[in-house]
Amino acid sequence: MDIKLEEKIKQVETTIKPIFEEIDKTCEKNSKKVLEAFQKNNVSEMHFNSTTGYGYGDIGRETIEKIFAEVLGAEDALVRAQFISGTHALTVCLFGILRPGDTVLSINGKPYDTLDSVIGIEENASSLKAYGIKYEQIDLIGDEFNYEAIQQRLEKKQVKLVIMQRSRGYALRKSLSLENIEKVVKVIRSVNSDAIIMCDNCYGEFVDIKEPTSLGVDVIVGSLIKNLGGGIAPNGGYIAGKKELVELCSQRLTAPGLGKEVGPTLGMNKYFLQGLFFSPSVVASSLKTAVFASCMLENLGYKVEPRYNDKRSDIVQTIQFREEEPLIKFCQGIQMGSPVDSNSIPEPWEMPGYTDKIIMAAGAFTSGSSIELSCDAPIRPPYVAFLQGGLTYPYGKLGVIRAIENLKK
Repeated sequence: MDIKLEEKIKQVETTIKPIFEEIDKTCEKNSKKVLEAFQKNNVSEMHFNSTTGYGYGDIGRETIEKIFAEVLGAEDALVRAQFISGTHALTVCLFGILRPGDTVLSINGKPYDTLDSVIGIEENASSLKAYGIKYEQIDLIGDEFNYEAIQQRLEKKQVKLVIMQRSRGYALRKSLSLENIEKVVKVIRSVNSDAIIMCDNCYGEFVDIKEPTSLGVDVIVGSLIKNLGGGIAPNGGYIAGKKELVELCSQRLTAPGLGKEVGPTLGMNKYFLQGLFFSPSVVASSLKTAVFASCMLENLGYKVEPRYNDKRSDIVQTIQFREEEPLIKFCQGIQMGSPVDSNSIPEPWEMPGYTDKIIMAAGAFTSGSSIELSCDAPIRPPYVAFLQGGLTYPYGKLGVIRAIENLKK
């Protein structure tokens, strides 16, 4: 390693040590919450057993959903291997709750790119729009909700569902803080007590000691190959919130009249439980990796968000490269620093569900697992990389260093 780079790493780790101590405190509190939920629900080896076929009477599945609900501060939860991705879980939630003629209002601008076809922003014969469900959005003002516009729109009623996205997606805004989420919930409730409030919670779980459901949000959605799977769950997702809303979503995932009563676990129960058990420490490692990357890349002259000492609401770190070539080289360096497929060279490609070409670096044990160290980016100005994950801090740090070395070549 270059001596100057080695010295810079030592300086950076001294600078970020107090930040790491705060991350460890949050990790300990979340670990206590998870452990107590396991103990309260008497988790034992029988809960690791598997069902096939219809999956009737799967005591492990039922216990997992009780634990997730408790940990997330929700009345109920739907935690299933049948969810293919976070986008799939979000789609099930939207179609489960909304009916033809309803209106859904996004209050932080356009959601993540993969929901364009789901909503009908991108024409699709199976979209919400095709079913007669209206979509409206109110953009943020800088990084703040437009509280006045939200209040004025909701006073007119006729909005069934208000949706927000905690993480930034591929937008350049800051991720939504829990303080802002709590404030906007109060604004919504002050003018409309009937509107259902939904939050895409992907990348945000266990970053803080509370979840949006503890702040008045009715239903949250996430993926198990992100934070709550702890790098162990090989697939799956969750919907958690008010019991009646979770039940509606379950009837959409399976079939009306069946709901949560069916769904074989196919050997996943142990992975889901063990993944949740490890997730507070894995999220802490991801945060430490992001803080290290932020401080290092800022010292090298790149614009980063969040800065290393900013309060975080998710595990995502952005680095702005301003040109295409360094963006690609950084992503390729992350791939080189990965444990799986480190000899592969990612290139931008037209990925399904996205409007721009995407480069994705993820030498992961589970395909698409962004709680493992990964970096992706749409190939468009200002050429921003979105870094996330890191199962352990040492591995995350080594991956970031490899990417920096590749960038400097």
